[in-house]
Amino acid sequence: MKNIIFFEAEERENLLPLTFTKPVSELRMGGLTFKERWQKILSCQVSDTTQDYLSGKFPIQNQPNSIFINPAFFPNQEILFAIENIKENECLIFENHLIASTGELNTFQNISTKKQIILQNPPIHIQFPWDMFSHNFTALEFDFNLITKNKISEEIPESVTVIGEKNKIFIEQGATLNYCSLNTKNGSIYIGKNAEIMEGSHIRGNLFLGENSKINMGSKIYSGTTIGPNCKIGGEVNNSIIMGYSNKGHEGFLGNSIIGEWCNLGADTNTSNMKNNYDEVKSWNYKQKKFIKTGLQFSGLIMGDHSKTAINTQFNTGTVCGVSANIFCEGFPPNIIKHFSWGGTLNSEKFKFEKAVEVAERMMKRRDIILTNDDLKILSYIYEKL
Repeated sequence: MKNIIFFEAEERENLLPLTFTKPVSELRMGGLTFKERWQKILSCQVSDTTQDYLSGKFPIQNQPNSIFINPAFFPNQEILFAIENIKENECLIFENHLIASTGELNTFQNISTKKQIILQNPPIHIQFPWDMFSHNFTALEFDFNLITKNKISEEIPESVTVIGEKNKIFIEQGATLNYCSLNTKNGSIYIGKNAEIMEGSHIRGNLFLGENSKINMGSKIYSGTTIGPNCKIGGEVNNSIIMGYSNKGHEGFLGNSIIGEWCNLGADTNTSNMKNNYDEVKSWNYKQKKFIKTGLQFSGLIMGDHSKTAINTQFNTGTVCGVSANIFCEGFPPNIIKHFSWGGTLNSEKFKFEKAVEVAERMMKRRDIILTNDDLKILSYIYEKL
């Protein structure tokens, strides 16, 4: 069995705040994390070489003659062919970016000593958070075919209204859905094991609904949306990624956004995804320490893990929120919200670490998951150092 080690390049810093708490390979786009996708395709053993403070939770499994892959490049046929046939002392390159390499941990990036295989066609390259929802439609279709290959779907209940092709709907065992509508004219719909779509909901493909997740009554879910495992989602969602274990259970609009794990959006939390003057959206970049152009007219909220909002929270276009912020201020919060903010304003005090940990533990306990010592070390590092 091949041993794959995911490495991080310049994309890691540009994908903050999503990568403060996890390696790039653990980010979810489409129906799978980058790591899960590669593991499914190559049937291989996988691990990460990542930041020191993350390595306790995400340890490397180093072996001689491993294949090192940059997970920020989405697999296409050309990349897959090259990696499946890569030989010792070779590397795969696109426009001076290292995509894959063979060798040892301390030498795999020495591309000048290797035979270089040059990728001919531009791949999907995830360099910034907004690239993820921009390419989510493509990833959803890719993963639908990958996940459902050689599998048989459960029957679609008679009470469900289907608009489009039924063969673009896949329902896993234990999933329940009644008196809702599923529209596959624009893309596929995947409903995970033990997931639920409640009555009165309207779904437009493509959509990925993860295991044990729920879409509440009367919800409106538009194309290009990923709902990871163990989420509760309500209201209106468009072209957004909810990583997993997070809730947006009530009314309110979430558009062109990415929500990390263990987040909770209070009732009637809304995100603006377009400026009133229709101008290009800017968003905070932690690496450059300034707001940079996204190249997009539509871009909403990027939220790090463990952050929460109070009812009626309103986010401006292009807002970025750090890790474990608790947002309950009047009016619009600023477009950059600090880690562990207690309130969400620029002058808010810092959320006491012990209290923040208590909140995380309580939320995780509701999913029968324990906050580990490794999790605690990661949060502590972010609190003290970042």
